[in-house]
Amino acid sequence: MNKPVVVSEEALVVLVPDVTPAPAAKAAAAGPAYIVLAGISFSHFLNDTMQSLIASIYPILKQSYALDFAQIGMITLAFQFTASLLQPVVGHFTDKKAQPFSLAIGMGSTFFGLLLLSVAQQYPVILIAAALVGLGSAVFHPESARIARLASGGRYGFAQSVFQLGGSFGTSMGPVLAALIVVPFGQPSIAWFSSIAFLAIVILWRIGVWYKPQIAARKFTLVERHPDAPSSRRVMIALAVLVALLFSKQLYVSSLSSYYIFYLIDKFAVSTQAAQLYLFVFLAANAVGAFFGGPLGDRFGRKYVIWFSILGALPFTLALPYAGLFGSAVLTVFIGFIISSATSSIIVFAQELMPHRFGMISGVFFGVAFGIGGLGAAVLGKVADHTGIGFVYQVCAFLPAIGLLAVFLPKLPRSAR
Repeated sequence: MNKPVVVSEEALVVLVPDVTPAPAAKAAAAGPAYIVLAGISFSHFLNDTMQSLIASIYPILKQSYALDFAQIGMITLAFQFTASLLQPVVGHFTDKKAQPFSLAIGMGSTFFGLLLLSVAQQYPVILIAAALVGLGSAVFHPESARIARLASGGRYGFAQSVFQLGGSFGTSMGPVLAALIVVPFGQPSIAWFSSIAFLAIVILWRIGVWYKPQIAARKFTLVERHPDAPSSRRVMIALAVLVALLFSKQLYVSSLSSYYIFYLIDKFAVSTQAAQLYLFVFLAANAVGAFFGGPLGDRFGRKYVIWFSILGALPFTLALPYAGLFGSAVLTVFIGFIISSATSSIIVFAQELMPHRFGMISGVFFGVAFGIGGLGAAVLGKVADHTGIGFVYQVCAFLPAIGLLAVFLPKLPRSAR
């Protein structure tokens, strides 16, 4: 029996499916599966809300256990380290054999991590709890990104932005919930958020039920490259450039997420709760920018969005260390909106460079984002201990200049943009 040849919209190759009809082709013809996209985005919201609690309770932990900035950075590193190392491993494994219910199982690690964090009385136990939450993230991100793409109906940037939107808003909610719940009621109140993890487990199990038939027969054989596709060498250079761009973006975002509260308290003598609300303003702008970046990349090309989002934030980051309290709040809105618009475009660009290694690439880039954030937080904490928190922001202000490396990104075939 002859097997039809399907040209993938996003891929740089022609693929022959082992079965007919191809689930991906059916999904693209039907358009986006909005219920699935909403479910995976909401799950991302719940996942990142719980994760963001760790950074939001740093002032409480610092005061309760007399921690220095370097120890605060190590908590972030413990959380990000497990996520960074394991995400590419999870992505590589699921490229070969997708696991539809792994998302619900991985969320169980976050569930137990939160419970442990709520009762931790010693610094090593806090590190273990943070690592367990990171483990849940390592399982969640690669497969959930794949589900978002399967449900995209061919609108890959849009689907990635919807997925990122949930995570970004979840991250922004952490400081608010910490200010309203954890600060008044203390560290034990973190256990209440385990109910959020349970809700996420239920939703992800239902998504797994939808996902299972989509992957029942998704084995493809490589036939030929798109004639306009970049060479293997150009692909490797482009991936290295994308990692560098993600480095500049994520390290700057990490500097704000981990230490902006301390910066505002130190420079403007605001209360902890007020500083957490200012952090929420930045993270909310981050979420909005993450949503708009994907559709703009679908329409105008991801390379142009990457150029704008990294370099466009530079004037505002350079001005931030010299602004007053109100000016800092306004500048962080512009910084968060502009710099976060790169996230979806960077990830989808990388996926389109190597569509046959989708899970691994997704895991690498999500993992790099987590790893850079964790390692950067630890290094910046050490610098802050020796030079002051203000100096950290003067140095980090130049990070978006790395966006100039976008000139080395190749032009992808029109069908892959």
